[in-house]
Amino acid sequence: MIEVQDIFAEIGQKYCEEHNLPFQLRKAMINIITCRTAQLGGHMDECDKCGHTKISYNSCRDRHCPKCQTLSKERWIENRKEDLLPIPYFHVVFTIPHELEFLTLTNKKEMYSILFKATSETLLELSRDRKYLGAEIGFTTIIHSWGSNLMNHTHTHNIVPSGGLSFNGQKWVNSKKDFFIPVKVLSRKFRGKFLYYLKKDYYDNKLRFINEIEELKYKDIFQCFIDSLYKKEWVVYCKPPFGSAEHVLEYLGRYTHRVAISNNRIVAFENGLVVFKWKDYRDNSKEKYMTVTAEEFIRRFLLHVLPYKFVKIRHYGILSNRNRITKLNKCKYILKVLVSKIREKAKLSTAELLFKLTGVDINKCPCCSGKMMTRRKLKPKRFDPPEKIPIII
Repeated sequence: MIEVQDIFAEIGQKYCEEHNLPFQLRKAMINIITCRTAQLGGHMDECDKCGHTKISYNSCRDRHCPKCQTLSKERWIENRKEDLLPIPYFHVVFTIPHELEFLTLTNKKEMYSILFKATSETLLELSRDRKYLGAEIGFTTIIHSWGSNLMNHTHTHNIVPSGGLSFNGQKWVNSKKDFFIPVKVLSRKFRGKFLYYLKKDYYDNKLRFINEIEELKYKDIFQCFIDSLYKKEWVVYCKPPFGSAEHVLEYLGRYTHRVAISNNRIVAFENGLVVFKWKDYRDNSKEKYMTVTAEEFIRRFLLHVLPYKFVKIRHYGILSNRNRITKLNKCKYILKVLVSKIREKAKLSTAELLFKLTGVDINKCPCCSGKMMTRRKLKPKRFDPPEKIPIII
C-alpha cells in the first residue's frame, strides 16, 4: 500500500530545498518520513520459549502523521466517556467563505483563533437566549482546514447536546427534537462575530497581507472587502441528532484525530504522479479519483499543518475544564447518571489498548505460546536536533 511516508521520503528533501520551508513544516515532514523506522530507534523483543525475535521501531507521534492517530484517538475517546450525558447530541458545522481562505493561509493562528471564538460565542450566547433554549450548554469543537480534495476548506465540527443546565442550576432544560437554534440565526450571528474579531485584529495590526491580498493593508480596500463578506450568506448546517450517547464518541472519533488524508485513500504513486480518492460533494458526494504531481500533493498536505502548539480540540460551557467537576456533575445528578468517585485511572499501555481494541496480544509470540520480552533497546540512527531551534510559525 502506498503511504504519505513513501511520497515524502522520495521527493521530500528536494521539495524542502526548492521551497525553503519554515521549520514547522520541515519538522512535520521529517517526522512522517522517519516514523517507525530505524532512524527513531526502537526495541528488540525475544520469545522466552522459542527464542523468536522481533524488532519494533518507534512512532514519531506527530499529530499530522497518518500512522500515529489511531491510538491517540482511542486514548482521547476513553478519557471523554465520563463526560457523556444520556441525551441526543447534534453535529453542527460552521464554515468560513472561500474569500477568506488565502488570508487564513498567511495568518493561520490568528484566523483559527477567531474561528474558535466566533463559533463558541455564537452557540453559547444563542443557547442562553430564552427564545431558543434559555440554558447553559456544553460542547466540543474541532477545527479542520481541508476539503476532500486537500484544498483549503476551513470549518469547525461541533458536538452539541440537545439541552442544557438551567441558570439556577436546579434542572435540565430539554431542547426541541430539531436543533433548538435556527440555522439562519446561527449563520448571521456567526458572520457578525467572526467579522467583528477580524476587524479588531486588523486594526490591532495582527494580520499579515502578502502576495494576492497585499492590497488589503489599505483601509478603504479592506473595508470594501468586509462589506462584501457581510452581504454573503455564510454556510452553517446541522445534521440530525445521534441515536445514543455511545454513538457520539464513535462519530466524534472520526474527526478528532483525522489528518488531511489517510493512507488508504492513496491509490498510486509512480512517474512523479499521485492518484488519490476524493468525494465530490457538488456531485452527490460521488467518489472520484484525482491525479496530481507529487510536488502538488506535498504542497496541499502541508497547507494543513497546524501552528506550533495550537490546540485543535476545545471544550466550552459546562464541558470546559473549570466547569467539568461542578456543573457537569450537577447535570449528571439531575439526569440520574451514576457519578463515579474521582480517582486516578491507570493508563493503559500500548499493548493493553491494542488488545482491548483488536483482541490481538502483541506480547504473545507468533510462533508459539510464549511471551515476547524486551531484550534491548535500539538507539536512533540520527542525532537529535538541538533543544533550542527558532520556531517559524
